[in-house]
Amino acid sequence: MVPTWFLFLVLIISFLIYSKWNAIYRRRNLPPGPTPLPIVGNVLHVKRGEMVKSLMEFNKKYGSVYTVYFGHYPVVVLCGYDTVKEALLDRAEDFGARGRLPTLNQFFKDNGIPFSNGERWRDLRRFSLTILRTFGMGKKTIEERIQEEAQFLCEEIRSQKEQFIDPSKFLVQGFSNVICSIVFGNRFEYSNDSFQKLLTMFNAVFVDMSGVWGQLQDMLPSIMSYVPGPHHTITKSLGKLTDFVEKQIKMNEESFDPNSPRNFIDSFLIKQQQEKDNPHFDRNNMIMTILSLFFAGTETVSTTLRHGLMILMRYPEIQAKVHEEIDRVIGDGRISNIEDRSQMPYTDAVIHEIQRFADIIPMNVPRATTRDVTFKGYTIPKGTDIYPLLCTVHQDPTKLSHPDKFDPNNFLDNKGCFKKNESYMPFSAGKRVCLGEGLAKMELFLFLTTILQRFRLRPEREFTDNDIKPFMTGFANVPKFYRMSFIPRM
Repeated sequence: MVPTWFLFLVLIISFLIYSKWNAIYRRRNLPPGPTPLPIVGNVLHVKRGEMVKSLMEFNKKYGSVYTVYFGHYPVVVLCGYDTVKEALLDRAEDFGARGRLPTLNQFFKDNGIPFSNGERWRDLRRFSLTILRTFGMGKKTIEERIQEEAQFLCEEIRSQKEQFIDPSKFLVQGFSNVICSIVFGNRFEYSNDSFQKLLTMFNAVFVDMSGVWGQLQDMLPSIMSYVPGPHHTITKSLGKLTDFVEKQIKMNEESFDPNSPRNFIDSFLIKQQQEKDNPHFDRNNMIMTILSLFFAGTETVSTTLRHGLMILMRYPEIQAKVHEEIDRVIGDGRISNIEDRSQMPYTDAVIHEIQRFADIIPMNVPRATTRDVTFKGYTIPKGTDIYPLLCTVHQDPTKLSHPDKFDPNNFLDNKGCFKKNESYMPFSAGKRVCLGEGLAKMELFLFLTTILQRFRLRPEREFTDNDIKPFMTGFANVPKFYRMSFIPRM
């Protein structure tokens, strides 16, 4: 039996620790928020497995700028279009650093474009943008690659002969082949089982990061690193993907000609030779940059379209309107091209609304302040993690009449012409805006119009409004598993 004096001593020590912690916490001029506890911070205030929903509830209580503690680390959360815009666009330099994301930081370790900072980030981003443009991003050449891959995808779909299938594996490989053609210089056949298994790891990383264990790891990394659980599979999956990237690099090196670069890898190898003393272009940064391009160019866009197909099956009248516009503008005698988009405002609006509604990365990838910042009357120290909640931008009631409903009219004026909506921010904004925004937009338009030109979408079961709603749990929104059939139209 534990002595009474011992329990009393523990109580006194706990009280003194809490009092000291609370005094330090209160002295800071950070935005308000739920009172944190020592060691665990506000973890107990976050509903199990519902980090995004909890953060959105704090928004209602504490306003558009508030502070939560992940362990002893303060995290400043930004909510709503006006607040996020002010930070990421109007004060882009102040909020331009990358914040902590422990589920991925433990693997990337500040390497590669997404997780580096300072000169390393600037060098890698500038170089990567230049090379991606060299190999066609934003040009006719990449459009032709996407068109070709969209046709391969449709052939694979047609071979399923109207059976009910899980479309995810076909979509993820279609988008993956586009980025593979740029980075590796080749595509992979849909019958390549080993490559298919590799691609499933992208989805596994998304799911594991967004689950209960992944959320706990982001909030309490120093504790969760010692706790066994499924969150440790994230690093294992990324390790296997890295092995694949390393293998591709070695294959390139065997036939590498510095006078004739064939792809992104060759270009990085040339850059290494040119800047041998620059650690920003070492082997590790090459691998992590390629992996991040591979990851972003595969999972986020394929998940968006997978969610989009589900939505179109939920609303067959919207699917019918897109079919009508495709038949009128493109017809059945040619493939779609990016110039068609300006003549197809309804389809363009549907795609934008899919991205807004699906909200694939609801919390954004964390930012950090580059200097001590005064914002909204509060003092945010240099290096403080910032969570600009994109979900609160995409659901801002001041920009949308029914933010929780899927409605293409959010991107159409009263004459049926496409219009921009400030609530649209799926690629983030400011200095850290997604590197592949232009490529992703082109892919979504060309893949969707090519599929709908050839097929009508039929669900295995009827979907409800609740089925198509994003989960809003953690890092990523992954739609529910479903099966569907593609019925030929031509």
